[in-house]
Amino acid sequence: MYAFSFWTDTIDGDLMKVRLGYVAIPLTLDITCSSTITYTNYQKLSKVEQRQKLDALIRSNLADLKKVLLYNQRNEIHFYRLTSKLLPLVTHEQVHFSYYRPYQTLYRELGALIDQAGLRLDLHPDQFAVLNSERGEVVENTFRILKAHHQLLTMLALPQGKLILHVGSSTGGKEAALKRFKDQFYKLPIAIQHRIVIENDDKVFDVLDVLKLCQELKVPMVLDYHHFLCNNKGEKIEDYLRMIFDTWKGTGLLPKIHFSSPKNKTKKEFRSHSAYIDGAAFVTFLKVLKPFDQDVDIMLEAKEKDRALFDLVRQLRYLEDYLFIDQTTFIV
Repeated sequence: MYAFSFWTDTIDGDLMKVRLGYVAIPLTLDITCSSTITYTNYQKLSKVEQRQKLDALIRSNLADLKKVLLYNQRNEIHFYRLTSKLLPLVTHEQVHFSYYRPYQTLYRELGALIDQAGLRLDLHPDQFAVLNSERGEVVENTFRILKAHHQLLTMLALPQGKLILHVGSSTGGKEAALKRFKDQFYKLPIAIQHRIVIENDDKVFDVLDVLKLCQELKVPMVLDYHHFLCNNKGEKIEDYLRMIFDTWKGTGLLPKIHFSSPKNKTKKEFRSHSAYIDGAAFVTFLKVLKPFDQDVDIMLEAKEKDRALFDLVRQLRYLEDYLFIDQTTFIV
């Protein structure tokens, strides 16, 4: 048996361990953790029916999440992004419901399962989370979103669980937008600040913008390599990888990278995610990472989710002679 720890920086000085993860819902299973109700339909219900409906949806989503976690464990998937729609209407300011205390036992069971599986789990709040918006109501809603996500991770007993954000609005130019982000970041509770990681985007805030911001705020940076290909000024990513990796020092977590393949090579569809991962392109990217011999967790953002993950594994076994430790972890 090849002995290793999921949380060490490296296995050896000349080896690089890579773990693959996927997003939200495994398509292999006919379930969803995102059952919900619109606020419009919620309003049509009586008070009693509202409580009953939310309770039923939450219990259904948590039960499905347990199935997902067991699926991940059986398939030796150690890295997973939880859907941000697990708790219906949790961030709506007009919905007053106890989303946590009545379900403490369920959260504890799920948290124990996550811990037992050694699963790294994070969340990526949706497009409505814009911390640097010029609109006060959007910022207030973002605070509610981040608080709800933080509470969920807390109930699951995941102190290392992270919340991935983009810088957001570019209104007023980059410098003004970055300043607004920093100003609002420092208004967040310290516990939520410690959960934040920031990702470069595909249109405005590039690797250099986000790296500098993360260094100033002392938060980790998620490199989205597809976004880098869409949005750069001709830089070589290898010139910045060490500094990006360094933003994760002291977190107890491996650097996290997002990887996806473009839907089409045309300019119009290059930014969109493909259903699967281009194995040859992935191998080329690993060759860029290899000189650093830094263990990494790579989140695959592909429409086919877990199917894309295992399709990539099959490609890698054919294309390269990587040493696979288990079904989703290998040594380069």
